[in-house]
Amino acid sequence: MFSGGVIEKKGKIKGIKQVGSISSNSSTSGTSSSSCSSHSNKSGSSSSSCSNNSSGGGGSSSSSGSSPPGTPPHVQMASHESLNSESKSSSLNSKLGHELMTVRDGSRTLRPDEPSLVPGEHMEGTAREVTYLCPYTGPKKGTLSVTNYRLYFRSPETDPPFELEVPLGVVSRIEKVGGANTSRGENSYGIEIFCKDIRNLRFAHKQTDVQYPLPIDREMNITVFRRFRILQNFGGYGTGQINEENHSRRMVTEKLLQYAFPASHKLPFFAFEYCEQYPENGWSVYEPIAELKRQGLPNESWRITRINELYELCETYPAVWAVPAAACDNDLRNVAAFRSRGRIPVLSWIHPESQATITRCAQPLVGVSGKRSRDDEAYIQHIMDANAQSHKIFIMDARPSVNAVANKAKGGGYESEDAYQNAEVQFLDIHNIHVMRESLRKLQEVCYPHIDNAHWLSNLEATHWLDHIRCVLSGALRIADKVESHKTSVVVHCSDGWDRTAQLTALAMLMLDGYYRTITGVAVLIEKEWLSYGHKFAQRIGHGDDRHQDADRSPVFLQFVDCVWQIMRQFPHAFQFTEDLLITLLNHLYSCLFGTFLYNSERERMEKEVKTKTVSLWSLILSNQSDFENPLYNPATRHHVLFPLTSMRHLCLWDKYYCRWNPSMRQQEPVHIRFKELLHVKGQLEKRVDELRKELAARQTHDSPRVASAIV
Repeated sequence: MFSGGVIEKKGKIKGIKQVGSISSNSSTSGTSSSSCSSHSNKSGSSSSSCSNNSSGGGGSSSSSGSSPPGTPPHVQMASHESLNSESKSSSLNSKLGHELMTVRDGSRTLRPDEPSLVPGEHMEGTAREVTYLCPYTGPKKGTLSVTNYRLYFRSPETDPPFELEVPLGVVSRIEKVGGANTSRGENSYGIEIFCKDIRNLRFAHKQTDVQYPLPIDREMNITVFRRFRILQNFGGYGTGQINEENHSRRMVTEKLLQYAFPASHKLPFFAFEYCEQYPENGWSVYEPIAELKRQGLPNESWRITRINELYELCETYPAVWAVPAAACDNDLRNVAAFRSRGRIPVLSWIHPESQATITRCAQPLVGVSGKRSRDDEAYIQHIMDANAQSHKIFIMDARPSVNAVANKAKGGGYESEDAYQNAEVQFLDIHNIHVMRESLRKLQEVCYPHIDNAHWLSNLEATHWLDHIRCVLSGALRIADKVESHKTSVVVHCSDGWDRTAQLTALAMLMLDGYYRTITGVAVLIEKEWLSYGHKFAQRIGHGDDRHQDADRSPVFLQFVDCVWQIMRQFPHAFQFTEDLLITLLNHLYSCLFGTFLYNSERERMEKEVKTKTVSLWSLILSNQSDFENPLYNPATRHHVLFPLTSMRHLCLWDKYYCRWNPSMRQQEPVHIRFKELLHVKGQLEKRVDELRKELAARQTHDSPRVASAIV
């Protein structure tokens, strides 16, 4: 039965608890737990805990009890089909009988089959006698709870109990399976939930209503009888007329649709309800002026402008830009009129020695008639002149040349080498968002729910996913090489400059500047190149939107994170963070627990007051920085430039992310625990080295021969 009612959590239980034995691995690997606790499940598994840590974005399934509030999302998220073998106490608790057990959660009493709530989360209803059809361990009967943040399923059939938590932001679409009068067979009637993190969940409901021993008098008013049955079945939900559909399924579906797609129902995102407090304020991690000063700006060739402070010149660009000092504000306005969406070339990164730069923009509005803009041509010349070590500039167009030519028919196009003196245009052959979306769909079919080991390589090749990863990496490598080895400035654009352009500039900067390979630095990089410069996260991910077939959706940011992982795999000592941080990013890309990835631009986030009304994902990460630290990191590599190998034989599928829901693909030993041990040993060794150095310096001072002063 489905019981409703709004119950607010007012108290908070402190403590850190890991959910699920396999989740010990996936706590750093990416299960997304939905408890709104204070920690994060680094791994990003989809356990829907609204924790303070990053509960990645996907649903997690674990066999132990739900984590108490205050547990970081990255710790809470157990992976999708994991069975918990954690503590004997949880095993004992499950034997006590789930009808009799209750625990206190703040000011109310929790049933054992209800999740611990995070700040801002409240129960929307509970359906009992629901069966979760797990593709790996078989059907499990239990209780399905829905809150305004997550879906939570708990089955007492296993010892310890089986649990599954999924943030509702992960849900892409919900479909009913079977009809009240047409479904035949066991578990053929229920709902199927399609998720954005490469998995589907299916729940079966009972087809017939439960019969209650109520003596029925022939004279009894049928309306009274119907109302009685509704109240018995759904504890307070509606007094409407019973139809043939099981009310449990109907009510679950209604609540899921309402809170999984808040934008479509004119409701706020859960991030605006979540009110966890973190020691670090993630909103202060990126300050544009400070970052430009770190790069040595302003200087004689580049200046900082606030011409877009009111977002009037370009609504998808940030308020603060770095532009050539030779270009006045009127020049900027003229150039904006010739670039798609007003996205003019602005500085992303400058080489500290050669002054070679990476600038980003959108395509020029050339059209089929081959229009030109003297102001735009002069502006590109100013960018080239700002680098005194080169008399040439490269324009890297991310698109295949055929696509760039086709865009002329829509009023776009690309730069002509005849019009732009000393410029060389190169096409990087990265396909558009529609091709990438289809590639990910094929990859999902290969990885979930079952893997065909006999045809693994051929099936993976048919998705072309790694081909696309190779193209993006190769393009970024070409940009980094031009800047570092040839000391030449590079202008990067695609069509509108907010998808492939962000991938290329961010990856090239990651290769060139070791600062962006630190935990704080990668936060700055994503805030700068992705968030402030207007990657359309809301449209590409579909936050809170029930239009799952929207053509604007595409895994652009996922590809970027995958490329970062490919580089990390080749240079394990060059990154301060582990892949757990990357999985946490992806989990919360979908979860809507934090305000970081909401909306399409800086202007929209300002209008919605995201920084004052939501919590930043970087608050979670910076407050739990030790959970993401790489014990193999060598700080000396900050001064190294990385040139990864991008041929297909050096790339591989990121199975810890794409195949994480399959228990057979998980590592048997919790890697994050090993990392913790290594960090502890590393700290002890570094401390001992410092002590020996001081001791050696003291001995040298004590043993040094005294020099007698000359007698005058």
